[in-house]
Amino acid sequence: MVQSIDVVATDGSGCFKAYIAMPKAAPITGPTARTFPVVLAIQEVFGVNANMRGVCDALADEGYIAISPDLFWRTESGLDLSDKIPAELERALQLFRSFDFEKGMEDLEATISAARALPECSGKVGAVGYCLGGLLAYKVSTDLNIDAAVSYYGVGIDQKLNDASGITSPMMLHMAGDDQFVNKDQQQAITEKLSAHAHVTLHTYVGQEHAFARSDSTHWNIEAAEIANGRTNRFFKTMLEI
Repeated sequence: MVQSIDVVATDGSGCFKAYIAMPKAAPITGPTARTFPVVLAIQEVFGVNANMRGVCDALADEGYIAISPDLFWRTESGLDLSDKIPAELERALQLFRSFDFEKGMEDLEATISAARALPECSGKVGAVGYCLGGLLAYKVSTDLNIDAAVSYYGVGIDQKLNDASGITSPMMLHMAGDDQFVNKDQQQAITEKLSAHAHVTLHTYVGQEHAFARSDSTHWNIEAAEIANGRTNRFFKTMLEI
């Protein structure tokens, strides 16, 4: 990670890296200094790879400080995997199955604290996550101190619906209607539980498959991705007061 910060783990087990992208109009010292909201970009099962770094860079172009923590560091740090390489895809799925969810949440909480401590941070912190990160973005919203969160095709949210009462800040969910990892019954359960929640906005993209918003995915759909990303951008600009 060329651009990174060190985040101290709350359990005393060490530090981990988080990729960071700064807005071009980064603050300078003196009376004209500016601050910016932070958005955590929470990884898929492929680590903080080129796609996640690209997500951060795009967020920085929109005027956010974007940070993507390496959540697999406890197993192997610096992983940069691709679903185009069978061995790397299998490795990613193994990491997903063995992922220590509670430790991952601890590391996200530590990253939020590190983000708010940055002198360039306005104090507002949001999160956006994809796949595994989509589930974690949902849990960040239910469990942690976050100003806004967005989940793209989160896998396993249906198993965490009892936690929905913890959502006290704005949250947006993007669901793929034909997601092969979230079946119709699971989608229905999510919709029934969250569609009337005062803090939740839920969008379902009919006919779209998992990872439809990732440009290097075989399921990428440019039209659906542009709609979803446009909604996300407007949501963050409002909720994070950019």
